[in-house]
Amino acid sequence: MPQIVTRTPFRFTPPGADLRGDYWRDASPPEGTSPAHDAAIVVCHGFKGFKDWGFFPHLCGQLAERTGIPVVSFNFDGSGVRDSDFDDLEAFSHNTFSRELWDLEAILDGLATGRLGHVEVTPATRFGLLGHSRGGATCILKAGLRLQVRGVVTWASISSVARYEGFADRWDAGETVIIPNARTKQDMPLERNVLDDMRANRERLDVLASAASLRIPVTVVHGTADESVPFSDAWRIADAVGDLARLVGVEGGTHTFQAGHPFAGTTPELEEAIDASVELFTRALK
Repeated sequence: MPQIVTRTPFRFTPPGADLRGDYWRDASPPEGTSPAHDAAIVVCHGFKGFKDWGFFPHLCGQLAERTGIPVVSFNFDGSGVRDSDFDDLEAFSHNTFSRELWDLEAILDGLATGRLGHVEVTPATRFGLLGHSRGGATCILKAGLRLQVRGVVTWASISSVARYEGFADRWDAGETVIIPNARTKQDMPLERNVLDDMRANRERLDVLASAASLRIPVTVVHGTADESVPFSDAWRIADAVGDLARLVGVEGGTHTFQAGHPFAGTTPELEEAIDASVELFTRALK
């Protein structure tokens, strides 16, 4: 029997935020499996990413279909994306890691209560987190704070938020840092909020310390040819987690596992990353 995955959009507006997302659910779990009624998987995008970028819809559909576990993908409030591609650069310019942790907490709270905005969902008491790039760091930090998180998968994750310190001199001089977006041809501004947040919350935003505190399975997926985040970051994360970590080096994989936007179809590298993710969440949540 073919699998039927439904995708239900939601808009969730906790105080001070506007979170747009999708709730993916497999109406017919794979034969020989039973649904994990009290579990959910949450997928987090990275810097200059959003829930509909490239491989994310394919990933979410595959996770829901192959695990039988509901999946939530959403745009962080500071993603810069509301109704269309980077249509809120003001929000993007002021985004911080602490803000992303708060957004993710709001999504987990909504899942726990069975409601994301006006959309009723199956209440969840156990969570799996998957984050790409900067989103991977956010997932590790949140897993260290919330015991209901039972498994984490990182894709091409950064191992430290300190990489943004490279802009400190420009911010301290009162400049606005401009990040060019080669795809959209936009100049994307970054204000010093992210620097102030890092300086004020160094311990809370220590990715490797959070990874070392975890007592749950973690799968670290990273392309060996990642052009944006060096593969050494994957080693650092896996080493910090210790025996509960599985490091999956995707041979020749780029930062987006050879996938682009608009999505032109899957790739062997992307499927290897998805396979590793399905394995972790099936083991940790079912």
